[in-house]
Amino acid sequence: MMNNSYTEPHKATSQVSKKLAVCCRGVTKTFGQGNSAVKALRGADLDVRSGELLMLVGPSGCGKTTLISVIAGVLQRDAGQCTVLRQDYDNMSENETTAFRGKNIGFVFQAFNLIPSLTTAENVATPLIINGMKPKSAIAKGREMLAQVGFDERMMRSLPTDLSGGQQQRVAIARALVHEPHLIVCDEPTSALDSETGHKVMELLSRLGRAENRALVVVTHDSRIYKFADRMAEMEDGAISRVVNSPLDLKTASEETF
Repeated sequence: MMNNSYTEPHKATSQVSKKLAVCCRGVTKTFGQGNSAVKALRGADLDVRSGELLMLVGPSGCGKTTLISVIAGVLQRDAGQCTVLRQDYDNMSENETTAFRGKNIGFVFQAFNLIPSLTTAENVATPLIINGMKPKSAIAKGREMLAQVGFDERMMRSLPTDLSGGQQQRVAIARALVHEPHLIVCDEPTSALDSETGHKVMELLSRLGRAENRALVVVTHDSRIYKFADRMAEMEDGAISRVVNSPLDLKTASEETF
């Protein structure tokens, strides 16, 4: 259960807008067919406001990663409606969807997904190069972003294998933010990190990721970072069961599994 000594941190709530960055209604997604079919999403409804950090919580297998994959345009929904930054992927071609994601969405993955043969600066520059920026300019901007997450010159020249888990996650955050996306999606960003490092990673995301025209969605089982959320959406059996403003409101017996 949540520790009764929990206190709310200071949050930049003044930046949270009534404008919706994400609006999902009745979203469904099934994998497989016939007797082997798995209904991952069963009519999920979710709003994400510009300027907020929303955490998506719930037990393993409840559909969290599937829902953010639909929101990020990585998976196609079977039914329902989902607009992201006032756009609907169903109205886009595959190339248009890829271009939209490259410009507007940043990803932070649990496994970091860094390219081992590239330096940290080159890894961070990758989204910019994909979007058409010249490599020299992209790497320069990548270095500026790495400086914001506390990297020095030596670390910018390092390969991912030379870095700790926490340092690799900071590179992943810099890469997600370097192209100034309007939506940042994080899948279990602290699960592989110790408590102190996870706290620092969330401080970075909260400080650098929050903006009036930007939204963050963080999927997590890690109750240690709940305090960074502006709101929390709880999932169960492929649908959003409730949305609360504080982790103290998540008073269910299943809470210990998050």
